[in-house]
Amino acid sequence: MAALYAVVFALTIMSSLPWLWLMSIDAHWFSTMYSWYTFASTFVSGIAVILLFVVFLKNNNMLPAVNKEHIHDLGKFMFAFSIFWTYLWFSQFMLIWYSNQPEETIYFANRIGSPTESSPYAFLYWIMLIINFVGPILILMSRDSKRNYTIVTFVALLIIFGHWLDFYQMVFPAVSPNKLPAILYDMGIAMFFVGLILFIVGRTLSKYPLTVKNHPFAKESVIHHT
Repeated sequence: MAALYAVVFALTIMSSLPWLWLMSIDAHWFSTMYSWYTFASTFVSGIAVILLFVVFLKNNNMLPAVNKEHIHDLGKFMFAFSIFWTYLWFSQFMLIWYSNQPEETIYFANRIGSPTESSPYAFLYWIMLIINFVGPILILMSRDSKRNYTIVTFVALLIIFGHWLDFYQMVFPAVSPNKLPAILYDMGIAMFFVGLILFIVGRTLSKYPLTVKNHPFAKESVIHHT
């Protein structure tokens, strides 16, 4: 099922759906890096969610084989893909800024403002960048921080919120360019889906054993060392 979903994911979330659902909102703007950018945001958020579930289950004695080595690996994934997301963000921003073509720069003018007009989204935009890049880089730079349950949990929550802000600024500057909408309503919708994920995943985990038996790499996973 995982292999089948990888194909579905590649043909939807990783490629076509960002064009249809998000980039099409800015009807006259386009970016050849857009799907890579949204994929990186989605992927690092997914790693953060996985880490939160692993830490929660470990703290409730449901994953006895998990140790700091596994948490360290998940921390490295969050660190690496935060850098990857920033690389794509900068590449898209730099190319559009360098070309300075009005049909392209309008995207960022609506979000961070222009020399002649400010944007109500500028503060959120730069805060989003700080949360998604500066925060993970500075906090997860050291080896010890990636092995600390409290720190990686905090960074995971920070990344999820930061990339929610990322998708928020993808949508609303095109829908309402002159006025910042009531963000609390949209945060409520986000919390609904967070609750839905917790309910479905929690119920599913309660039905099946969390340690796979007779897996060819089960022993290597238990004695894993980084």
